[in-house]
Order: sequence, then C-alpha cells, then structure tokens
Amino acid sequence: MPPAKRKPRTYDPALVRAGLIGQVEAVRNAVHGLTPDQLARPSGLPGWDVHHLVVHIAGQIEAVPRLLAEPPPRATAPETDLNTWAVSNAGLADRIDEATRKHAEAHRSAAQAVDDAVEELEPVLEQAVRPDVLLPHAFGAMRALDFTVTRLVELVVHSDDLARATGVRVPPARQALATAVRLLADALAAKAPGGSVEVRIPPFAVVQCVEGPRHTRGTPPNVVETDPLTWIRLATGRTGWDEELDAAHLTASGERADLRDHLPVLG
Repeated sequence: MPPAKRKPRTYDPALVRAGLIGQVEAVRNAVHGLTPDQLARPSGLPGWDVHHLVVHIAGQIEAVPRLLAEPPPRATAPETDLNTWAVSNAGLADRIDEATRKHAEAHRSAAQAVDDAVEELEPVLEQAVRPDVLLPHAFGAMRALDFTVTRLVELVVHSDDLARATGVRVPPARQALATAVRLLADALAAKAPGGSVEVRIPPFAVVQCVEGPRHTRGTPPNVVETDPLTWIRLATGRTGWDEELDAAHLTASGERADLRDHLPVLG
C-alpha cells in the first residue's frame, strides 16, 4: 500500500514573525562585533570570505521588503510551495553567487548592509507573514508567509556558517530554529517519500520517509535521531553522514536507516 500523502505543514504567522525578529537581531548583534580579521576569514562556502557571507545574509533580510514592493505575479504563474523551494534551491546557486559578489563589492561595510536591510524590513513585518499575499519568485509565485519561512531557514543556516567561521556565538532564535528544522524534515519526506524510516529531531520534528514496509505500531525498526543543529548541517550539506555518526551526533538503527543517498536536502 502506498504511503498516505502527508498534509502540508502550516506555520503560525505570529510565530514566524517572532522567529524572524529574533534571528535578525541575533545576526545583527553578531555582525557588529566582527573585526576586520574575522571578516577576511574564509566563510566555509566556496569562494566567499566572511564579508561575502554577511552581505549575503543582508540580502536574505532585504529580499522580503524587496519582493513585497514588486508587482504581484501574474494570475497564471505557478505557485511554489515550501518543499519545491527546498529541493529546487540549488538551481539558483550561480545567480546567488553572482549577486552576492556584486553586493560585496558595493558594500564596504558588511554591518551597514545588515543595518540597511533591517531598516527596510521593519515597516513590512506584518505584510511579510500574510498567507493571502503572493510574491513574484524565480520559480513562479510564493505566498508571503511561505517566503518568510524560507528566509528563516536561510538565516538559521547562515548564522551557523557565521559562527563556525568566526568563533562568534550567534544563538538561534527558538522559533527560527524550529521552523528551519521542520521545513528541512518535511522536504526530506517529500524527496524520499515512504514510511519505512522514522526521522526524529527532538524537540521539533518527527517525519517518516523512504520507500519500504510502513511501520504502524510499537518501536519503529528503522530510526534516525539527531539534534536540531546537526540535522540542519546534514540537510544543507555542511557536514556528512559518516562524520556525524563517528562523532555520535547522530544515531541510526535498522537496515534502512541510512539517509546518505537522500542528503543534502537543500542545495
């Protein structure tokens, strides 16, 4: 019997708004403490130093007010959901890299780039979490609430990049972290549909995935469990399956509980 189709997860606009405010503030505070030496360090992302990374983060913040200010998408434009965004995002890599390099050259002060983006975001926070507003997107059209959810994912992922590159603590806002974990878990379930493996990322998400016998009661025979930050790193290709198993940041029990062929989720 094929697995039952999962009902799309819904996100509470108030919680998404709170997560956005909290994560933006955490990034802003961290960026203002960076030294020139830290800004010149490799970011861990190909070809980018930390200055490039911070300018890219500013771009993720600024994207919300920028798209809200653009004309709405055509009525015939296909609507993009969160799973499609997650598994298709790698297709935008070259465009993102080019835009980031241009912005990095234009912004001598990375901190000022973040400040400017935050200033543009603040007046549109309520609009940013409206599920009834459609924004133009590279993949067609996207609900404002969903697009803001994707910004939370970007901000959490890149906050971790920033922390690892500089040694500066960038604590994730709880609502932002929860949203990022859940979106990436749902995207895995969409990418590898099935019910033979249960993936647990406490305290935020549990999903079933991978084709095979579906578990219905008792302890599942195939279980993967990890913490939120390790999951985000695995799902975005920042770390590898074997590396996290060896470090005991990940447990996988059962003959089907090997997700390496399905990772990363987000390009």
